[in-house]
Amino acid sequence: MGTPWTTVDIPPQTGRTAVVTGANSGLGLETARALAAAGARVVLAVRDPARGERAAAGLTGDVEVRQLDLADLASVRAFAAAWTGPIDVLVDNAGIMHVPAGRTADGFELQFGTNHLGHFALTCLLLPHVTDRVVTVSSFLHHRGRIELDDLNWERRRYSPEGAYAQSKLANLLFTLELQRRLTAAGSPVRATAAHPGWAATNLQGQSGNRFKDAALAVGNRVIATSGAQGALPVLMAATADLPGGSFTGPSGRLMRGAPTLDGRSPAASDGELARRLWSASAALTGADLPG
Repeated sequence: MGTPWTTVDIPPQTGRTAVVTGANSGLGLETARALAAAGARVVLAVRDPARGERAAAGLTGDVEVRQLDLADLASVRAFAAAWTGPIDVLVDNAGIMHVPAGRTADGFELQFGTNHLGHFALTCLLLPHVTDRVVTVSSFLHHRGRIELDDLNWERRRYSPEGAYAQSKLANLLFTLELQRRLTAAGSPVRATAAHPGWAATNLQGQSGNRFKDAALAVGNRVIATSGAQGALPVLMAATADLPGGSFTGPSGRLMRGAPTLDGRSPAASDGELARRLWSASAALTGADLPG
């Protein structure tokens, strides 16, 4: 067996540009930190530029902050319209987890709209600039997800914070699957990869509005979870290692910890027909698309 993959294995990133969504804290911040330290120009795409600037102040290297609210398609379109030049790596990282029922600016269920639809639109709009790969951050909880194509936005079902999150994380993997199919069909060298951090202690947890759930997660963060820096390793591996398109990385050890490695996914996350149908529905909802 070889030695575990770490940030030491990140190839030199000098001359490369990476865009990381949700990079003001947690996994996004640690991903941005490592890429900038390896020489990349890193753009922190964040909802709150003031928080982004505070985060950027703690990083070394070529770092800048741009405003992006994934829960507002107008913001997504503005970010993409303002972009010029190549993007070597787009890291679709930002997300929310187990939040109370809510709606995005465009009326989408908040978790599905932010975690999947916002990134779907962003990637479609930015893809002409992408030269190397798109990395989408999913979760081990995608195994619990179900895609309800006739009720993606929880308008008929009784809302479940856990169910909505799991659906959005399954959608992330189906998006990666269909994006890679389209890239391959187009003869593009760009790769679509995905990653999950295992259980990493970040501010993603503790936003449910239920003090009992939040307290339980806080205990888990102290007892079981790994650090944000450790949780970012599968994302960094997906972003920089020589991996095949469509691959999925995650922790190798028990309890969702350990060095990053290629990981398996649920049967639903490997369903090409479901991926194509979800893509069509996402394109209809967002108005963004790519050639099929």
